[in-house]
Amino acid sequence: MAGGWTRDGAIQDQIDDTVTDAVLFARSRLLGGESETHCQECGEEIPDARRQALAGVRTCVQCQSQRDSRPVRSAFNRRGSKDSQLR
Repeated sequence: MAGGWTRDGAIQDQIDDTVTDAVLFARSRLLGGESETHCQECGEEIPDARRQALAGVRTCVQCQSQRDSRPVRSAFNRRGSKDSQLR
């Protein structure tokens, strides 16, 4: 069902484009290139298996685990969004 001046399926096309854009953005942020031999944070040697498994790796497992456990700060104000008020 289309609304206004849109054709049938236009909403789904917009959803598909949004998902595609998000996937392309996520892929662009993946590491690539030559991996470091030593961790950039602690200086410990990064094992060969990790360097071969992840192209462009820059940190050891312990340092990466610490980085991943830090809270992520978002630029979006979720409390002010309409969806958060629908509870």
